[in-house]
Amino acid sequence: MENPYYGNEAHGPYEVHDIGRLDLEEGGILDSCKLAVATHGQLNERGDNVILIPTWYSGTSKIWEQVYIGKGRALDPSKYFIVVINQIGSGLSTSPHNTSGLQSGPNFPRIRIGDDVRAQHRFVTETLGIKELALVTGGSMGAQQTYEWAVRYPDMVKRAAPIAGTAKNTEHDFVYTETLIDAIVTDPKFAGGKYSNAQDVADGLKRHAKIWTVMGWSTEFFRLGRHKDLGFADMVSFVDQFMTGYFAPMDPNDLLCMAWKWQHGDVSRMTGGDLSKALGRITAKTFVMPISHDMFFPPSDCEPEQKLIPASEFRPVRSVDGHLALFGTDAAALAQIDATLKELLDASV
Repeated sequence: MENPYYGNEAHGPYEVHDIGRLDLEEGGILDSCKLAVATHGQLNERGDNVILIPTWYSGTSKIWEQVYIGKGRALDPSKYFIVVINQIGSGLSTSPHNTSGLQSGPNFPRIRIGDDVRAQHRFVTETLGIKELALVTGGSMGAQQTYEWAVRYPDMVKRAAPIAGTAKNTEHDFVYTETLIDAIVTDPKFAGGKYSNAQDVADGLKRHAKIWTVMGWSTEFFRLGRHKDLGFADMVSFVDQFMTGYFAPMDPNDLLCMAWKWQHGDVSRMTGGDLSKALGRITAKTFVMPISHDMFFPPSDCEPEQKLIPASEFRPVRSVDGHLALFGTDAAALAQIDATLKELLDASV
């Protein structure tokens, strides 16, 4: 299904790499798994300056380029070879909307965080020839993938910085994500995922955007008028112009693919359900970086996990913007993230 929102014009530059058949943890198969990858900088002769960044829900490699990567920043392409891999279901990599045949649209197989990370591992080791990662970092679903990397491939990951995410999704967050799913699938024009284009599901996507407005930003964000600081006259214009405008062009089946994956994120699946044992496998120097006013992944959910990780530190980022401070709306929060990542990258391992 064609969707003009996805592509190099809006989200590039990136390149698409076919890593071949990927057997999925839920029992399905992707015969031709394609990963959309953006790179910045150059691999050094020692091959030890690689930073890997997996993407978050609805976000692509473009936001990392625009908000986090730059000369003089922690993620400095003049020093590091930065590899940003768009997750499966993102709309750029293999996704429901860009898959043809029997797996297209609502028939796309279930994908887990572990499937993403195994695909990414195959790409960086076999296609790029990389043997170690100086840092893996990502926000939200990118944090889930960061944990998965550190647990699954401990000898390869030297440093890890999960930002605004957990290693095992909580029951509260599972239910919250269910409301995001319900907002889309209860739109009559969703038609069981067999809609003609994303605009058919405009009402469901707007409800989806409203729920994100309620939980993505904090109550303090609105009480302090931060939405007005961002240039919106009132709540209505913020919801209609910014939040709905953000989600409206996206493919609903792609969003649902990522939402299910987010709901079921759990690194303890690798250790028979033992989260302590799973996180105890991590040998990377790890900074756990929740956002103070995040209502999806609050610090109180992240700190107990951090205490299970050897050689880890709890480094919360303060921002009343909440989870969506990840968008780069709070300059002070960005400065904190930059400083913390620089410290981690400078630390010996």
